[in-house]
Amino acid sequence: MSDKIIDGKLISSEIREKVKKFGGQLKSKTGKVPGLAVVLVGENPASRVYVKNKIEKTIEVGFTSIEHKLNEKVSENELIDLVDKLNNDKNVQGILVQLPLPKHVDSDKILDRIKPEKDVDGFHANNVGKLWSGLDSLVPCTPLGCSIILKKISKDLSGKHVVIIGRSNIVGKPMAALLLGMNATVTICHSRTKDLESVCKTADIIVAAVGIPEMVKSYWIREDAIIIDVGINRVERDEKKILVGDVDYNDCLKKCSLITPVPGGVGPMTIACLLLNTLLASYPQFGEPTPDLSSILE
Repeated sequence: MSDKIIDGKLISSEIREKVKKFGGQLKSKTGKVPGLAVVLVGENPASRVYVKNKIEKTIEVGFTSIEHKLNEKVSENELIDLVDKLNNDKNVQGILVQLPLPKHVDSDKILDRIKPEKDVDGFHANNVGKLWSGLDSLVPCTPLGCSIILKKISKDLSGKHVVIIGRSNIVGKPMAALLLGMNATVTICHSRTKDLESVCKTADIIVAAVGIPEMVKSYWIREDAIIIDVGINRVERDEKKILVGDVDYNDCLKKCSLITPVPGGVGPMTIACLLLNTLLASYPQFGEPTPDLSSILE
């Protein structure tokens, strides 16, 4: 493996080991085990695979995995009733409703129904507001994973110019909040940004999360740029379906200083950070002080 490639699988494995260790210590102290409830609606193939991986990793770290599979025709009220039940279940410390939901269900209404203290996806408006206010909160898993990668490879981001391509509530916006908290200078771009190529050329770090396969080319980036590729796109090539990122990996690998591959980069970090959030959510629910994130990750 090239020394330019950031190994997300390795970093995520280290995080899961630390989550397992701290979870074991929490169990020894309180006699309680963190529980993660995952709600899957419908038969979306990508969601099914993702949920399966989440459940496996949850069990591996010693947490309780609780799965609810619902028919895609489930009513919005039935889904709300399930979320309310999980909110009141003392064996459940984290609740994750897998997106996307069917069109007849209001996703925002469901996500905001989850108690903020059990919102391990970090999507509840209360957690979003705390993040932007610089307060402790549960942070969306993918941006959290990206921030951990950046801390791992660059101890100090002060003054670094980071260009984020993508403005979603799931990645782009929370990523910006995290980077501002790390004293980076942040520019948020998107598919309608004028002269996006020129903006990217000014970046020390590029976080690509726009959902356009292999959009970022080598002539868009500086010689020493660091690239965090959040994109996961299924494309057909040579009569086979493969996964590619939002960055033209083979093209940019020759020019950048560091890059996350797809797959094997940010993806594994997302699940590791879901487990990390479940651990962090468990401390106050078990009546214990929450340790600093840095003390868990160090």
